[in-house]
Parts: sequence; C-alpha cells; structure tokens
Amino acid sequence: MRILNKIISLLFICFTPFCYADFTIAVVGKTKNDSFYQQSFKGCQAFASQHHNVQCIYDGPADFQDVRGQVIIIDELLDQGIDALLVSTTDSHFLVRGVLKKFADKNIPVITFDSDLLPEHQQYRLSYVGTNNFDFGKALGEFIKQYKQDTVQTICLQSGHPTTPNLNERMDGVRFALEGRTTERLTGEQGWREHDRCPLYTLGKRETAVTQLKTMVKPSTPPIFLAVAGFAQFSDNYISQLMPFKTRINSGEITIVSADTEDSQLLVLASGLSDANIGQKPFEMGRLGASLLFDYLTDKSMPAKSHYYLDYHYCTPGNVATCTTNY
Repeated sequence: MRILNKIISLLFICFTPFCYADFTIAVVGKTKNDSFYQQSFKGCQAFASQHHNVQCIYDGPADFQDVRGQVIIIDELLDQGIDALLVSTTDSHFLVRGVLKKFADKNIPVITFDSDLLPEHQQYRLSYVGTNNFDFGKALGEFIKQYKQDTVQTICLQSGHPTTPNLNERMDGVRFALEGRTTERLTGEQGWREHDRCPLYTLGKRETAVTQLKTMVKPSTPPIFLAVAGFAQFSDNYISQLMPFKTRINSGEITIVSADTEDSQLLVLASGLSDANIGQKPFEMGRLGASLLFDYLTDKSMPAKSHYYLDYHYCTPGNVATCTTNY
C-alpha cells in the first residue's frame, strides 16, 4: 500500500505545472508587459540555464500597476506550488497582508527587486536586490540642475502608483538633491518649486503618462519634466505624440529627463525627443535575485546582506548607442 501511495504521489507531481525542475522561481513585476521586468526575467533565466534543476516563470498584472491584481497573481502562483518568489513591490501593506504572510507561514523564500517592502515589512523577505532608490532620485535631481533657467525653477515629477515604495523614495531623493533636505514638496525656498498639478501619478498606464507629459509641455514656459520611471516612454505612441514638440525640446525650451534606459526609451532619446535618461540594471536584478534564492533553497544559506545595491548609468544623445546593454 505504501508503494502504491508513493507511485500515486509521483504521478501527481509530474502533472503539476512545474514538473521538470526541482525548483521553480517566479518573477513578478509591477506590470507584466514592461520590458524592464522582462529583462529581470531574462536574468533569472540566465541563472537557470546554468542550473538544470531550476526554472523561472514570469507573471504580473497585465497592463498597469494594479495592487490587487499583483496579490491575486502571486496567490495563484503559491497555489500552483512555486518554490520561491522574486517580486517588485507595488503596495507594501497590501502585498504583505494579502499574500506574503502566507509565504512566511509556508517558509517559501521571497526576495524583492527594483522596489523593496517598507522597513516595517522587511521581515517578509530575505533581501532586496536593485537600485538604492533614494540615491537614484538624488542622481536624477543633481542631473537636472544643469537645465535650470529661472531664479525659481518650476519642475513636474511624474510617478506611478502613489503607494509604490521605490518611486516615493526616488521623489524624496530628487527633492533632497534640489533643496538639501528631506521635504514633502518643493516650494521655492532653494530655487525650485513643484508645479501645482504635480506630482503626476500614471499608475503605470502608458497612454495616461503620454497625455500628462503633453499637458505639461504645451505651455510657452513649461516646467522641467522629470519622470522617475519610464512610463510615457514605454508607449508605442510616444514618438508620434511628441514629434510636434521636437524643435522646442532641441532648443532647450522644453526639458524632459526620465529614469530607465529600455530600448524604447533609447529610441526616443536618439530621436531627439528627450534630453537624458538615467538607467538601472534589471537583468542583473533577476540574475542575482535568482542566485540568492537558489542558495537558500539548496542549503538554507541566508543572503549576506539585507540590501544588494546595483549601480546606474547615464544616457544622453551623445552616447545613446553605447551607454548600456539591454537583453
């Protein structure tokens, strides 16, 4: 009878979605159709290609930063029997309450990438792999100082979901760079003020982001436009929608700077429709995150650090062909 039960158990395992590998790592971004997170998945796959007993799968909310959708998808992956999770946080409170406590109960390891959990929730992940987002925001803020034209320069920040930890940290970093202290809003004291309608929140919706950008650059004296992630530049319609503004962008009348350096963004930059991009290393986030999870799965080795910070790079029209490698 024991032999029969064992055979039945083996047959059941072989008909689960993750039959052929000992360990299945799920990579879940804020949005599934985002090339940034697709690069992170490729990094996980690159690691798996060197370890025959590992496979990576990829998922996330289809179209925009949907906090409930992300939790539902991860919950379904948990039910399917994944062994580890590499996730970019959209809403820390909702993610922990909705599903990560279940991972902790089942001792299934979690590593965050790109966007970490809030400090009060970090016991629900082993480590974070990605950019130091406050420092990244400071780098964005320092970079745009060269475009200041007025004694009190107006700026508009564009973000994604209002609860997303990494994007809020980046905006904090931008404001710190421009005002020399942590502040909720730039009000002009140090020569920088935020536009009354900003920050703008796109929820990761690309066409919304393009519309917001066009609205901000239409006036005769537009604010400096700084996106703390790709947003509008991920849209297939960005170039056609911004082409009417090309002369004003190239003359310096309009300034557009964005985080991230995906292929679609480099095309925008090469087309003269933005001024600069500061990019991250999403492929390495996926590769290193998978490596740390594998070490835990195979011998319970905890990551040596709570945060693994990766560097970033600058892309301008002058170096756009060589500033980065996308996968």
